[in-house]
Amino acid sequence: MDYFIKSNKDKLKCLLCSYYCDLKDSQIGICGVNKHINNEVKCLVYGHISAFNIDPIEKKPLYHFLPMSKSLSLGTVGCNFHCNFCQNHGISQEKKIDKTKYISPKEVVNIAKQRDCQSISYTYNEPTIFYPFAKDIAIEAKKFGIKSVFVSNGFESKEVINDMKGIIDAINVDLKSFSESYYKKSLGGNLNQVLENLIQLRRNNIHTEITTLLVPTKNDSKEEITKIVKFIKENLGENTVWHISAFHPDYKELNLPRTSFEKLKEAYDIAKKYGLKYVYIGNVGYENNTYCSNCNELLISREFFNVKKYNLKNDLCPKCNKKLEGVFYGY
Repeated sequence: MDYFIKSNKDKLKCLLCSYYCDLKDSQIGICGVNKHINNEVKCLVYGHISAFNIDPIEKKPLYHFLPMSKSLSLGTVGCNFHCNFCQNHGISQEKKIDKTKYISPKEVVNIAKQRDCQSISYTYNEPTIFYPFAKDIAIEAKKFGIKSVFVSNGFESKEVINDMKGIIDAINVDLKSFSESYYKKSLGGNLNQVLENLIQLRRNNIHTEITTLLVPTKNDSKEEITKIVKFIKENLGENTVWHISAFHPDYKELNLPRTSFEKLKEAYDIAKKYGLKYVYIGNVGYENNTYCSNCNELLISREFFNVKKYNLKNDLCPKCNKKLEGVFYGY
């Protein structure tokens, strides 16, 4: 796909995220890393990685996608959101790009192969702002059976969402709130676009899991949690994986308390009450188990990011033979 189109007068409209920035010559978008240069929008962070690690896939978090596997995780600088609690603000809110080091898509994939990683995750900052780089890596990775994962705020453009089909295999989307005003004032983007994108990701058969960071006094009321749960159930289905994550003070939100376990459990109970089958509590060392939604047999047992037991047989419950929803190994 082209990542820009001609707009008014001499401007170019960036097509990477749903801000659709209209850029004059030499102007940079809201993300801080895509710039109108010589009649094209150039991704300034292409090949310039600011964070590079090997993580368990459970850390993304993805619980129904290749459990126990390793994922080569990378990010750049820049972001199209400005969340006050960002745990990666050192890179996401950074605009200075280190041009001294360049790594090509082929080199990234070679590292994944050498380290026996079954996937490459585009994470730490918002990957849609460096989609041209991520896409080229993902296409190269496909040649070797290596899958690609987005960890995203869900504010991709419609064009990128549709281009991801067949290229990006899984995504975890941060559904940060169910308040339009909170998105607008404190985060970035807008709620309705994130919701539309979640629906489209599911339509495009990209494995989708959702994370909500419960921030005390900001998005943790029973009413708001119930709205999130109802949206997931009614629009994405009861088998959608929902991760409820604990907040800890960071960046500009240092005066708020940590999320209490009682509040996490309250959200969990609301989700179960409304019929979500796969709900997990994160960031507190809570044991997260996956049970068969048909017979309640233990299928996967986890503690922190470690899988302690894996009882699937050919992706099926060993007791009743129901297939577990997700992407597994087939053995």
